[in-house]
Amino acid sequence: MDYVRPAAVAQAMIDAAGIKLALAPRDLFVRGVLSGALLGISTSLALTAALATGQGFVGAIVFPFGIATIVLLGLELVTGSFGLVPLSWFEGRASLRAVGANIVWVFLGNLVGSVVYGLLLAVVLTNMFTTAPAGLAQRIVQIAEAKTTGYAALGGAGLVVVFVKAMLCNWMVCLSAVLAMTSTSAIGKIVACWLPIFVFFAQGFEHAVVNMFVIPTGMMMGARVTLADWWLWNQIPVTLGNIVGGFFFTGLAIYLTYRPKSAAIGDALAAPLAAE
Repeated sequence: MDYVRPAAVAQAMIDAAGIKLALAPRDLFVRGVLSGALLGISTSLALTAALATGQGFVGAIVFPFGIATIVLLGLELVTGSFGLVPLSWFEGRASLRAVGANIVWVFLGNLVGSVVYGLLLAVVLTNMFTTAPAGLAQRIVQIAEAKTTGYAALGGAGLVVVFVKAMLCNWMVCLSAVLAMTSTSAIGKIVACWLPIFVFFAQGFEHAVVNMFVIPTGMMMGARVTLADWWLWNQIPVTLGNIVGGFFFTGLAIYLTYRPKSAAIGDALAAPLAAE
């Protein structure tokens, strides 16, 4: 059997964090660029499938292609890093500065890859910006506006909604990365990571890297969205929500219950309980 038990998965999570932190900034950036582009490709594929069939559910089925590819190639996706990389700090193997620098490089890479693919797609969909958006292009424009000015119209409630959607999203995305560790075979990893990604996309949750593609691409094709709208009403709150959901609901939760017994954070948390 190629099944890996949860306790071994927890150790694999710690090991994965160490591997990520050992990468040079150049590698983090390049792998981040590729991941951002792949998620853009997955998103445009999913939207194409949904438009062709009239069923968003179909788009959710094909969307996980990007995540599966990232997992198999060992690329860098910042939302997965939110759940895994801080574990090295909890283990006392890395400083918070190193963790932060690692995440920043991957974030920048994801952003560049997403925007570059978005520009290339916009060129294709608008015939080098000579025709008005239609079909897929029009749908991307609509989504870009809904993800920004749509939340802005709700005021403070909009910020709460987008933050919570982001938490729920990265709960699933980080769960996908961890589930891929439960198998040692390629097909097992693909199936395991496919399921949670399908869940998040089907329910319209908010993913920071997907939004790095869809919002600026919509802006390039005429969406009534400013840079401030993009960052203040979506990118910043979504990134923060992704951090909370990915780390607390998946990374830290699984680490605390299945961690190696020598983990310092586990001992620290257990001490007050023992005193009681």
